[in-house]
Amino acid sequence: MTLPDGWEMVVGLEVHTELKTTTKMFCGCANEFGAEPNTNICPVCLGLPGSLPVLNVRAVDLAMAIGFALHSTIASSTFHRKNYFYPDMPKDFQISQYDLPINSGGYLDLPDGSRVTVERAHLEEDTGKSTHLGGSGRIHGAERSLVDYNRSGVPLVEIVSGPDIRSSAQARAYASELRGILIATGASDGRMEEGSMRIDANVSVRRPGDPLGTRCEIKNLNSLRSLHRAIDYEALRQIELIDAGGTVRQETRHWDESLGATSTMRTKEEAEDYRYFREPDLVDLVPDTAWQERVRAGLGAMPAERRATLLARLTNATSSQLDALEVVVDLGFDDLVLAAIDAGIDPSLAMARAANELASGIDHVGNLTTEAFIATLAMEQSGELSATQAKTVLLELLEHGGDPRKIAKDKGFEQLSSDSLGATVEALIAQYPDEWTRYREGDEKLAQFFIGQVMKSTKGQANGKAVIAELQSRR
Repeated sequence: MTLPDGWEMVVGLEVHTELKTTTKMFCGCANEFGAEPNTNICPVCLGLPGSLPVLNVRAVDLAMAIGFALHSTIASSTFHRKNYFYPDMPKDFQISQYDLPINSGGYLDLPDGSRVTVERAHLEEDTGKSTHLGGSGRIHGAERSLVDYNRSGVPLVEIVSGPDIRSSAQARAYASELRGILIATGASDGRMEEGSMRIDANVSVRRPGDPLGTRCEIKNLNSLRSLHRAIDYEALRQIELIDAGGTVRQETRHWDESLGATSTMRTKEEAEDYRYFREPDLVDLVPDTAWQERVRAGLGAMPAERRATLLARLTNATSSQLDALEVVVDLGFDDLVLAAIDAGIDPSLAMARAANELASGIDHVGNLTTEAFIATLAMEQSGELSATQAKTVLLELLEHGGDPRKIAKDKGFEQLSSDSLGATVEALIAQYPDEWTRYREGDEKLAQFFIGQVMKSTKGQANGKAVIAELQSRR
């Protein structure tokens, strides 16, 4: 979206990511999505009198991994109590980090070459989840509210960017790249639809060169599409308000995906409103050099490096291949594709099958071995299987695993002999003389028509390249 002339938006993002730990931040309750409400709870995460928190070491490992990936400075840190009255924290405060976070500074380079600074990436615990019944589904006007405390106490890292983002597209690119890093470090599964990653967007507008304007915070955006739309809407809302002689008020706003609009939730709180004070039941967190180096040594390549490695294996990459590359790396299939290329598979074929068939069966990809993937593509590349047949074999491998050659045989995917294919093509030429004449005169679109007819006649057993060869030999 383009803003009206003479205006620019200034955006900073706060990304909250739940960490992939077995247990919660300060207790032994399971960190599990989708469990029956209020079953993964104990005196500690319910804040009952006499209970004491114990820090989850694995959460610290993952927080430091995020810090290293974002080029942050990792240092000694402290925990504070962030006090507030919302019912989603039963103890009425959230244990978080305030003035001394574990990760400070850093940056994230985006695929377009721009850089977004990172101010901090600190540890804290998640809140419970409120469900408001009746009315609009929000607390205002609801008949009653239910609270599930299973999420209360789940480990979180909050990653706060600098106010460096100047468009909704850049914000989306930042969130997407950050999500890829969180997955690559093993810190998060990145499932925004499950709340594993949630985004708050701070949006303001100004005339270029002017001081920063008054910002509004849009809370809990749970998809990249919502992030993009909400930022655009809010920037235009503020511009229209100012142009009409009004003043932007600092506040927290709610995004309604169905209406495509933001609305006021509450006046924006400042840090002093939370009455931070040191958590008396936790000592300082001091990760020594040896601990930090163990975490650093366990990090693999980040998405930007993996994209560069895969891109180097492509010759004169097309736009469709570049799009596929993004998908392949995002889903973690790049090692599989590189192995196929090393085995002699055409890079375009390996990328296409990974970005489409494997992506569609992502939940079952563990059933597919590298050897089976390569063998299936080799059969397709040699003409032993048609593209349609190879896709069918891959889907079967994803669902149940097994030997691709046996699957192809069991499904009757033996390649047609050249004599049989030639006879089929001859019969179709006789059946469609007008279409054949137009093809011979140069209408290349009709090649796809004849391929489709051959596939229909042979129940998908023909190879598309072989059909083209047969058609051209008769032209």
